[in-house]
Amino acid sequence: MTNKYTVLIAEDHALLRAGMRALLSTEAGIEVIAEVDNGKDAINMACTVNPDIVLMDLNMPGIHGLAAIAEIKRRAPDIKILVITMHKTDEYIQEALRSGASGYILKESGHDELRTAIRTVLAGKVYLSPDVSERVVSRFISGGTASPTTTTAGDTLTLREREVLKLVAEGHGNKRIADYLNLSVKTVEKHRSSLMRKLGLKNAAMLAAYAVNNGILSL
Repeated sequence: MTNKYTVLIAEDHALLRAGMRALLSTEAGIEVIAEVDNGKDAINMACTVNPDIVLMDLNMPGIHGLAAIAEIKRRAPDIKILVITMHKTDEYIQEALRSGASGYILKESGHDELRTAIRTVLAGKVYLSPDVSERVVSRFISGGTASPTTTTAGDTLTLREREVLKLVAEGHGNKRIADYLNLSVKTVEKHRSSLMRKLGLKNAAMLAAYAVNNGILSL
């Protein structure tokens, strides 16, 4: 009997998890062996059951999917990760690939594309949804930088800094932010200092006002 490829589904929406499990149950040679609904459990479960591939959502409670990807790849570099998300911005795409993902598809993709993406990643190749691939190629052709006339201070923020900024704007202190993002308080303090330096702001109230005025709270 041939061995099956094993799959861990990391998705916080129960209906989406059920849909992916049902779809993969019809795929020969593929078996879903675990499901989780948050980033922390994704890391722990991946390192416990050691699946061949993790289907990873990005917006999950606790530890963000991007941080979970990086930690899984640090602990178990042979596990392949396919991101399945609604986000198609350059920031998320680049961070996911940089963190160690081997594929990136959108939740609007059809079942056939999901099957293709999984098979491609399991074969050791990279798979990007057409919309995502187009953005990556366009960025490469343009040199990977934005026009000087359109770059703002906010464009220089990393994804982690934007997460910290959002939590600051929601009124959370450094300890709560550290617990939520699974960081040390000192690291959060460094991110806050970097935010204020990059944005030219002096305190939490000004950071909160910036977040509200620039739509950060809607992330």
